[in-house]
Amino acid sequence: MKLLKFNNLLFFVAFSTVACAQVPSGYYDDADGLEGYALKTALKNIIDGHTVLSYGSLDSKYSQTDKDLYFENDGSLLDVYSERPSEADAYNYGFGEGDQCGNYNSEADCWNKEHIFPQGFFNEQLPMRTDLHQVLPTDGYVNGMRSNYPFGEVGTASWTSTNGSKRGNSASPGHTGVVFEPIDEFKGDIARILFYFATRYENEVTSSSWDNPNSDSNNPLNGTNDQVYEDWFVAVLLNWHNQDPVSQKEIDRNNAVYNIQHNRNPFVDHPEWVNEIWGEGMSVADVNTDVKVEVYPNPVKNMLNLKAEKNIEKVEIFSVSGAKVQTGKPNSKDVEINVGHLAKGAYLLKLTVDGNQTSEKFIKQ
Repeated sequence: MKLLKFNNLLFFVAFSTVACAQVPSGYYDDADGLEGYALKTALKNIIDGHTVLSYGSLDSKYSQTDKDLYFENDGSLLDVYSERPSEADAYNYGFGEGDQCGNYNSEADCWNKEHIFPQGFFNEQLPMRTDLHQVLPTDGYVNGMRSNYPFGEVGTASWTSTNGSKRGNSASPGHTGVVFEPIDEFKGDIARILFYFATRYENEVTSSSWDNPNSDSNNPLNGTNDQVYEDWFVAVLLNWHNQDPVSQKEIDRNNAVYNIQHNRNPFVDHPEWVNEIWGEGMSVADVNTDVKVEVYPNPVKNMLNLKAEKNIEKVEIFSVSGAKVQTGKPNSKDVEINVGHLAKGAYLLKLTVDGNQTSEKFIKQ
């Protein structure tokens, strides 16, 4: 049970427990009692030094890590870009050479290897290029459509796959480029893979040999080895992580990858650590209760309006678990925020108005 306190409002958050993965005894002992980026670095030291695989050997591993025993339960290749959880897939792949790319001209031609964090950003270096935790088998054509675009919420889709994954302009606050959005079933999976990547490679993400994020608008790195990703991207990943809890598929895949390369994704084993590292709780210490901000409509479905007597310099939105899910710097007395992508529930606003901080809450319908 976690207690969060905001302006005399008490929010009690009960975290659901996830079936425990097969974590070796004592595996995470060195992370006990830590929080924030110190926890992240401790986890990095635990999962570092895994067995490095060759790129060609990955193809033979996917029958151990990515077999569909959850949706159609037919033993076909489970592809997060084409799987349709609630109905039969439009097409299925096997694990043999006949289903692997080669060349492709359209969706359903073949599958190849997808780097959830694009390998172009780290110039195909090892060990990240062959890290099974972040290299998944996916439809070759959909993989190509995703390209190096960051993940995010799509506003207007320019292309949609057979299972509903889509590419289009960003509706995620803080980013105006093209993004790729998987279906809801796999958003948490992808978020936890990217949090793993930020942890496992925290010493490498600032390397001068990697793609410079300042010169590539698709690169979500922020140039630091603590937060690792830009604010807008962290907000997307936190939202997806909190919306889509750890599944049995992820637990089984984590165990299978551990058996092959001998390290684990800590955020599958302990999903609460995501918010302890990247979430940012609010404190009443700096809140000025004399600052008044009108928040309407409340409850809200899509567009939330804020009105104050002085400029609202910064807006941060938190889930009641303390995870920051959205941020912006409007610098205006009248602010309109699109919250349509947020899950239903209670949210907390941390507002900076003319140098003073205050807090409000709202309900997303």
